[in-house]
Amino acid sequence: MIQLKLDFLPSVLFFVLPFFFLFVKTFSTYVGKKKSSSVSSQQPRVYPLVGSSFTIAANHERFSQWATELIQNSPDGNLLLHRPFGHRQLLTTNPANVQHILKNQFYQYPKGNYFREHLYDLLGDGIFTADSDNWKFQRQMASHEFNTKSLRKFVETVVEDELSGRLLPLLSEATTKKTVFDLQDILQRFTFDNICKIAFGFDPACLSPSFPQPESEFAEAFEEATRISNERFNAVMPQVWKLKRALNIGSERQLREALSTVREYATNLVRQKKRELEEKSSIESEDLLSRFLSSGHSDERFVTDIVISFIVAGRDTTSAAMTWFFWLLANNHGVEEEILKEIEEKPEALDYDEVKHVVYIHASLCETMRLYPPIPHDTKYTVADNVLPDGTVVKKGMGVGYFPYAMGRTEAIWGKDWPEFRPERWLEKEVMESGNSWRGTATHIRCSKPGRGYA
Repeated sequence: MIQLKLDFLPSVLFFVLPFFFLFVKTFSTYVGKKKSSSVSSQQPRVYPLVGSSFTIAANHERFSQWATELIQNSPDGNLLLHRPFGHRQLLTTNPANVQHILKNQFYQYPKGNYFREHLYDLLGDGIFTADSDNWKFQRQMASHEFNTKSLRKFVETVVEDELSGRLLPLLSEATTKKTVFDLQDILQRFTFDNICKIAFGFDPACLSPSFPQPESEFAEAFEEATRISNERFNAVMPQVWKLKRALNIGSERQLREALSTVREYATNLVRQKKRELEEKSSIESEDLLSRFLSSGHSDERFVTDIVISFIVAGRDTTSAAMTWFFWLLANNHGVEEEILKEIEEKPEALDYDEVKHVVYIHASLCETMRLYPPIPHDTKYTVADNVLPDGTVVKKGMGVGYFPYAMGRTEAIWGKDWPEFRPERWLEKEVMESGNSWRGTATHIRCSKPGRGYA
């Protein structure tokens, strides 16, 4: 009899819990209206069991803007979110806290199992899901490869070919025919072609030099896999997507099919490169996959994970930064004129080492990523109780996130003119000589990660 009751318990909970949540929501709303007005109405309301999930879910389409508004009204630049079943997540914009998390106490704040389980199906054991020794090994390996002159030259050649052979002819056609097109889509195609050629030595040919643009099975599957993997983080409770994955239904079924296509393409490319290496004892191509295999890293799954992670790292981040950059230029003609003036003063063609000397363009890109960082926020998980520099106590297993999007909109960091797109702020003495580069976290990370100059 007891066993029978236990067997039916999941079914009972399945039907009862929605009504329970509805009751709690209604009751809490009623009680909340009776509370003193001294309680901030802007802070997300906390309910039993589900925490602030209702409010978070209602704002998930504009999470960065919503959380930033709350942080801007917070006296300490922090925001505490209550997740289901008592889990808590702290978001911070305090530069000292960010430096503490990402540098001073780096190994106390790994990505953790929560992040890994959400993205493992897509990224495997690549650098984005790796922690500790595995992460350190991959970073050292990537840093070594990216600092070689031969890879730099290879990247220059790839990008130059994609520019002159596809992007510029396409833009010229659009100008001549006055064609209206989606710039973000074109830049995503441009970036994806470049990234795949650099990573795999494979050209998906997503970008065509003329309209209409072609379809690419690999690119579409990659987009689908990335989108659904990221949507897992928006689930009110992780159990929802995990159940869908176990039953192979809905979005999780779509994810499995997309991943199958991505993995099949990637695995075939790895095997092809390995056969070339066996036949020639060395691979002439300079792409990352060839370099990894030539250096003795022969584990098929591991190498594939690394290269897929590299594509994820460069694909959306670079195209997003470029899209916002051109959007901001279109709305700030003075900045556009300064950039054109700087370009006219430089040689017609710049190599990798010369690009770093176009200081105003670099400042404009930094300013773009201050306002619209490609990765607006990221979360780590504490391995032990810890205290942040501002005195905030964090408990073991708690999520602690840094928030570049909100940091770029913080008056205490950037002054009252923070809403303005003003590249000159990056050329001013007090910014250039600032001892705390962590106030511009998005640009600091970009300038310190492997491959930082290639985008």
